Amino acid sequence: MTAPPPPVHPGLFDDDGLVGGECRACGRRHFPSGRACPWCGHETTREVRLSRDGRLWSWTAVVTAPPGYEGPVPFGFGVVELPADGLRVVSLLTEADPAALRLGQPVRFTVVPLTGDTLTWAYRP
Repeated sequence: MTAPPPPVHPGLFDDDGLVGGECRACGRRHFPSGRACPWCGHETTREVRLSRDGRLWSWTAVVTAPPGYEGPVPFGFGVVELPADGLRVVSLLTEADPAALRLGQPVRFTVVPLTGDTLTWAYRP
């Protein structure tokens, strides 16, 4: 049995969702997780699992591969609002056709292959 491909960057996500941080001082969440709060600067944060459910806030289709990108083209790319976490995150989208998407559309976290050798996250309608 072969091992599954590794994530594009360790510690950003797993099958259960994005791994964010929560400040122990101000309580605000951030992504990616970090040792210091980007909102208030406090240096005590804890790791939290961010919500899997979001709403589409902005989107486009990428039709030309960026330098170094080896995944499929075209691909959807957008900003997903995570209301439960008070955040917006930039993400791949599983839908590449901008006409099939709409403002506020519910989306859900998923893990997708980026290449044959790596996994990444995306949101699907």
